[in-house]
Amino acid sequence: MGQRHSGAPAIMTGTPANTSPARGLHVITWGCQMNVYDSARMGDVLRPLGYQPVATPDAADMIILNTCHIRDKAAEKVFSELGRLRKIKEARETAGQQTIIAVAGCVAQAEGQEILARAPYVDIVLGPQTYHRLPEMVARAARAGGAVIETDFPAEQKFDFLPEAEAPQTAGNYTAFLTIQEGCDKFCSFCVVPYTRGAESSRPVLSVLAEARRMVESGVKDISLLGQNVNAYHGEGPDGSTWGLAQLAYELAKLPGLSRIRYMTSHPRDMDDALIAAHRDLPQLMPFLHLPVQAGSDRILRAMNRGHTADEYRDIVRRLREARPDLALSSDFIVGHPGETDEDFEATMQLVRDVGFALAYSFKYSPRPGTPAAGAGMQVPEDVKDARLQALQALLREQQDAFNATLVGKTIPVLFTSEGRKPGQIAGRSPWLQPVHVSGPKHLIGKELPVRIVERLTNSLSGVLEEECVSA
Repeated sequence: MGQRHSGAPAIMTGTPANTSPARGLHVITWGCQMNVYDSARMGDVLRPLGYQPVATPDAADMIILNTCHIRDKAAEKVFSELGRLRKIKEARETAGQQTIIAVAGCVAQAEGQEILARAPYVDIVLGPQTYHRLPEMVARAARAGGAVIETDFPAEQKFDFLPEAEAPQTAGNYTAFLTIQEGCDKFCSFCVVPYTRGAESSRPVLSVLAEARRMVESGVKDISLLGQNVNAYHGEGPDGSTWGLAQLAYELAKLPGLSRIRYMTSHPRDMDDALIAAHRDLPQLMPFLHLPVQAGSDRILRAMNRGHTADEYRDIVRRLREARPDLALSSDFIVGHPGETDEDFEATMQLVRDVGFALAYSFKYSPRPGTPAAGAGMQVPEDVKDARLQALQALLREQQDAFNATLVGKTIPVLFTSEGRKPGQIAGRSPWLQPVHVSGPKHLIGKELPVRIVERLTNSLSGVLEEECVSA
C-alpha cells in the first residue's frame, strides 16, 4: 500500500498467515500513510480469527474500507465504493458465502449514522481509535445479525491493546511506516482531524522502540514516524518522564541497521530547539522535512487558527537550515480560504519564493462540515480559487525542478528497494525521497549505495552506480 493524495484507493495484499480456519480479508485504503499503517494493524488484529489477506473483494469474507475525510467529496466517494461492494456481497450471498462489510477511518467517525442510513448492508462502522476492538465487533455483528457502530472515543489507548505487528508495513521490506502519535489539539479552522481522530495522544517510548526494533530485525532500514501532529509527540519514557520527538529520534538512531529516520506530518508550533538540534546531530535523520504552512498571509493564518506568523515560519526554516545545510522542505498550501484576497494570495506566493520548496502539496479550499471555516462568510469564488491554484502550482513545480537540477552531477546515497520498470534496472530513494533509477543487478536491492545523478526526469532522477558498487 502507499500514500494516495489523489484519493485513489490502495489495496492491502500480502502473504497469508498460517491460521485456521482460513477467511479472506480485503482492505481498501484511502488517504495518508497513517491509514496505510492502520490497515496493516487491522490485519494483525483479525489474524487470530483466521483472516488472511486476499487480492480481490470477491474472494473476501470480510471487506474493510479504510477511509479519509481530508479531500473534497470524501463521503460521496465512500458511498460510491460501497455501492460496488454491495453487488459483490449480494453475489456471494447468492452463492452461500457470507461477507462482512466494515467502514473504518475518518469518514466512518464523521458520518457513522449516515453510513448506516444510506448503506444498511454495511455490518460494522468503526472510528480510527477503535479498531483494536474489531474481533469483538465481528462477533457482535454475527450474534446480533445487525450493524455494529463504534465511533466514540474510547477511554483506553488502542495501542495498549494491539498485538505485536506480525509483518511490518513495508515497501520491499526495507522501508516502513510507524505510527507514534495520533490526534490534534490545534483546531485549524479548515481541518476535521480533531473531530475524527480526537485529542493528541502519543504511544509510550518502549512500545515504539519495540516495534521499530522488530522492523529493523526484519530488514527495514528506513522508518517514517507518523502522526497527525508528529512533532507534538509526548510519549511516556522508560523512567516515567515525558519524551519529545527529539529524544525519541536519538534513541531510535542507536538501533543497529536503521540508517534512515523520517517523520511526518509536523506543525511549525511544535518545531522546538531540541528537534532542530537533532537534525544537526543525527545523520540518520534524513534532510527532508514536511512542514505545512498552508498560507503566507498573517491575516489568513490567523483566520486559519494556525498560531504562527509567516515570519515565524521563515525563522524556523532559517534555523533548520543553519543546523542542517542540505535540508530540503516540503509543505502543504490551501488557496481560497474564506476571506482570502489577492493581497493575501500574493503573500503566500512571496513566502514560497522566500523559502523555496523541493516538494509541495497544494489544494483549493473546500468546506468540511462542522469546521469553523465551513460556516464563514466571504467564500472565494471557484474560478478565483482555480486561477490562484494554477499560479501557485506553477511556481512550486519550478522550485521542485530547480531543486532536482541541483543534484545532477552529484553523488548521493540511494537506498535501493525494488526492481525498476525497465529490465536490468533497480530503483530506490534518495535522502530527499525522490525516486532514483539506475542500471544494476538485483542483488543490490536492500543496500544503500553511492549513485552519481546524471539526469532529472519529471518525477524522478536517473543515475549511475559508482563502479566499485556494481560488483558489491
